[in-house]
Amino acid sequence: MVKAGFRMRPLRAAVLAACMCMPAMTHADDQGSAVTTQDVSVLGQGQTREVQTLTQAQLQQLAPGTNPLQALAVLPGVQYESSDPLGNYEWSAEFNIRGFNQNQLGFTLDDIPLGDMSYGNYNGLDIGRAIAPENLSVVSVAQGIGALGTASTSNLGGTVQFQSADPLDTAHFTAADTGGSANLNRVYMRWDSGTFGASNAAKAYFSYSNNATSKWKGWGDQTQEMFNAKLVYQLGGENKLSFYYDASTRDETDYADYSVNEVNVLGWGQDNYAPNWTRAVNAANGIYSGGVQNLQDPLDAFYYLGRGLRNDELAGATGQFKLADNLRVKAVVYGHMDKGEGDWYTPYVASSPTVPISVRTTEYGIHREGVNASFDWLLGMHDITGGVWIEHNVHDLARRYYAINGPQSTDYFLTNPFYTQFQQEFVTNTRQLYLQDTLSLMDDRLTLAYGIKSQHVSIDSVNQIGGLAAGNITTDGVLPQISMNYQIDPHNEAYASLGKNMRAFQPGVAGPFSATQAAFDATASSLKPETSTTLDIGVRTHRPGLEASLDLYNVDFHDRLLIIPDCAGIVGCPNSLANVGNVNARGLEAAVNWSPVAHWSLLNSLTYNDSRYLSNYYAGTTLVNTSGKTVVDAPKLMYAMRLGYEKQGFFANLTGKYTDKRYITYTNDSSVPAFVLFDFGTGYQFKHVGALQDVRAQLNVYNLFNKDYFSSVGTNGFVASDPTGSYYTLQQGAPRMAFISLSGRY
Repeated sequence: MVKAGFRMRPLRAAVLAACMCMPAMTHADDQGSAVTTQDVSVLGQGQTREVQTLTQAQLQQLAPGTNPLQALAVLPGVQYESSDPLGNYEWSAEFNIRGFNQNQLGFTLDDIPLGDMSYGNYNGLDIGRAIAPENLSVVSVAQGIGALGTASTSNLGGTVQFQSADPLDTAHFTAADTGGSANLNRVYMRWDSGTFGASNAAKAYFSYSNNATSKWKGWGDQTQEMFNAKLVYQLGGENKLSFYYDASTRDETDYADYSVNEVNVLGWGQDNYAPNWTRAVNAANGIYSGGVQNLQDPLDAFYYLGRGLRNDELAGATGQFKLADNLRVKAVVYGHMDKGEGDWYTPYVASSPTVPISVRTTEYGIHREGVNASFDWLLGMHDITGGVWIEHNVHDLARRYYAINGPQSTDYFLTNPFYTQFQQEFVTNTRQLYLQDTLSLMDDRLTLAYGIKSQHVSIDSVNQIGGLAAGNITTDGVLPQISMNYQIDPHNEAYASLGKNMRAFQPGVAGPFSATQAAFDATASSLKPETSTTLDIGVRTHRPGLEASLDLYNVDFHDRLLIIPDCAGIVGCPNSLANVGNVNARGLEAAVNWSPVAHWSLLNSLTYNDSRYLSNYYAGTTLVNTSGKTVVDAPKLMYAMRLGYEKQGFFANLTGKYTDKRYITYTNDSSVPAFVLFDFGTGYQFKHVGALQDVRAQLNVYNLFNKDYFSSVGTNGFVASDPTGSYYTLQQGAPRMAFISLSGRY
């Protein structure tokens, strides 16, 4: 494997040079097909809740293949971290809103639920496996209560909704190639059919992407192949059918998790032992080198290798129908299949008397199908909406160990284990109903929305091997919501929202069934699901060249459930699940999107969040004093800016973000420091280059000033106390890395 470097492949260099020398080139003017973002409303004009939206044009200014969640990090209240500069390494992916982590948020694509998008996902998949970023049209984030009908059972702290782009009306072939640091090579190709069939009612696209890169430190590759297809068929008027299909295969080699002590002793840039098998065997036998012997926990500092494999297929069919002038209905039928495996070379279980290491896997399977249907009925001043979401999900989970004779490739799904520690099957049935009325009053200056949703989630667990829990647990809740928007004048508006949300119990390694049968039987009947009550009050202004918003919020989080592990993460002991009380979060979010002069734009966002635990709790018989402490991984202050310039096909942008100190223990006796990062992008888009259209050359540089910093925290969860900084749950942020891309359309 090749370590981080910068390389431009000869074919790409030749094509770029040819394009730069071709005659008959015309630039794309500001009204043409070039990326123009200055006039795009980001800050949710007219919404009764806090909502921000990014469009395809804004997403395109990131390096091709960048996780769209990373683009949202410039918005108020949103935090995204990853040790991968493009945000695609799922183990390190960390997406938080107002102190709520990723598995407490809700995500959908075209109204298809993506679950909580956690690494060991049981009810969905990451957006990076669901669709190529080039095929997205809109990404919207609601930091507070989220839309009432969002198909999610985990959205305590907000929602993110992705929308795929429709096929083009004219036939085109699009190709893009990206290369750069860490030997990245990403190819994207898409064919749009244009309209066809009777009355030209149909149109479709098919896209293929292949992403391959070496790790920027250490040894190993990260690869992904993806196929997307979409068909839209107009039935006449506002009636249409659409079909979406996604197939994705991902193989990623892990970066080592860090501790504070490890960085203090060894410095930055360390990684797992591979390909040095001898050093890994010596470490498993208690013989350390390279300074590892000076760490407080040397055995768990590094392992030989870790890897994650994911194969997914996702399909959805959507029908939208206008049944009358005032009545519209929509229904989405979907299915999703996933096969996943995460493996680590563990020094805790030997393959044989002479090989003190084995491969420990966590193996996942998902087979789910569902329907999400809604209606919209206009009745005088009332806009009545409602719907139903039903899903059936079978999730398989197993922990297995495989014998090895020495270093070998594990970039495939392993078979024939010598030991299965546990194996479970979970059948989850979800039902959600909602009804909402939106009133337009005072000559449409006042909009009042109020409604209610009911959730019922039932999980049946079957314990097939091992001593983990089996049984049934059910989550039921009736969740009200009310919001309003008042148009003060043509440029200014005020809004407020109040709503209650609930997170259903989880199957798998992070839920009540990860405990022993005795522990589950003792606590299941008394467990309460996590709930949150969120109040938002805000104002917005929209003027030519300027939009701004200010939001104040208070969130009361009740019945926080905490997994308390009884051993190191790689060992995988049964957990304890405890209700550890309540949390309060209050804060301020402000954003200004300003175009002071032609061609220039400046987006600023400021977040102040004070999230605190309100209760102490017991870990076994030990009292853990957390009352009044700051929530882990919840920076109090974040500030982001994005300065952009666009003119006649040329574009450039500079993005910077300050992230405050983050605590990594519940008692706040260990933390990681604040940091500032800057990213830069620039490029040029030609409207025509010979027979080609929209030819685009782009350069993106991440971590412009090569800052050393901790990116993701909590990759192995959090502990109550770690005053010596010895717990391995941190990821190092990527150094400065640069990527060049070239794309065009024929």
